[in-house]
Amino acid sequence: MLIFYNFVDLLIKLLTYLFFIFVFVSQALAQSITNTSPIWFVKPVVNNGFILVHRSNISHLVKGNPTIYELNIGKSSSGNKLWQIENNLPDIGISLQCIDFKNPLQLGYALTASPYIEIPLNKTPKILRPSIRLCWGLTYITKSYDSIENKENIAIGSHFNSFVQFRCFWRFKLSNLLRIEPGITFTHASNGKAKNPNLGLNVASLNLGLNYSIQSKANQCITKIDSSTKTNSKNEVIFFTAIGFNQKNIASPSLKTFVYSFAYQRNLRNSHKYVLGIDVFYDQNYLIDYENVFKNKAQGIDQLRMSIKLGYSYNVGRFSFPFELGYYFFQKTNPDELIVNRLGVRYYSKTGLIAHFGLRTHFAVAYNFEYGLGYRFSLK
Repeated sequence: MLIFYNFVDLLIKLLTYLFFIFVFVSQALAQSITNTSPIWFVKPVVNNGFILVHRSNISHLVKGNPTIYELNIGKSSSGNKLWQIENNLPDIGISLQCIDFKNPLQLGYALTASPYIEIPLNKTPKILRPSIRLCWGLTYITKSYDSIENKENIAIGSHFNSFVQFRCFWRFKLSNLLRIEPGITFTHASNGKAKNPNLGLNVASLNLGLNYSIQSKANQCITKIDSSTKTNSKNEVIFFTAIGFNQKNIASPSLKTFVYSFAYQRNLRNSHKYVLGIDVFYDQNYLIDYENVFKNKAQGIDQLRMSIKLGYSYNVGRFSFPFELGYYFFQKTNPDELIVNRLGVRYYSKTGLIAHFGLRTHFAVAYNFEYGLGYRFSLK
């Protein structure tokens, strides 16, 4: 493992040196290029931070300050679509990352590939420009829980996990092709309790990136804006149903969860939604808790849990990123926290159909991932 770590460290340093040489040589050659627009870019980023100990029983897994190495490949928006203009011409791309948790025996490394979008927070480009980054994908963690070989790792129960990353950063323009990007990053990995144990790993870090844009073609005049993603009404009602899976205990059978969600949404501009709704849950995990408390099986409406929710969604074209905060107003026993949260992504089709993927949690503890379909009704 030590040989592998040294090899990875040497390879990263070598690639970094070669990248800097490539950038500055290209900068010198590009001085005479005019009337072109940067389309594609490459951006290496280095993060250094610490693991957030959200449960005292994972403190033994912290052996040092994690380092995250990123290689981002992306494309600038051209401004020919309404959603691009509404979001100040964001950048979109793919991020390849390696997270060194500084605990090679119990946590190992996380190898990640995920799409991302980076949105400037002001409309007018300036030398120093604040931006945010949303990134959600898949990560492979080399060390997961094993009852014999790695029973100390109660944070990660499976090799494959969901990966979520939020970043607030600043774009400091050095030239037409080059900018540096310091920022603050939050990174999360977990399997949504699909396999226990699953307390998850959260890393807070400071980061520094170097963005090099690749000149590709002459500036083109945009004569038509695609506004097909514009909402038909400020008021709408949505319904979706979703299925999920979790476990009661380590190595126990997989249990199903179902949700039926109804909500009113108010569109403020085309990029913001506010949500008020009700979720009805049918959880096999909850039915076991009910039987343990009352010594008999739940019948009728007692099989359900219901919550009222408030939410906010940020919209990027047909994609929406909801954050919802709910409260269980109906349940016969309280095995989990009364506060239930949802973080997710939804795709709204032209026909009104909705594809939903979400993470349901009770405060900071994941309960299940949701995979669902729904429909949107526009109101006059």
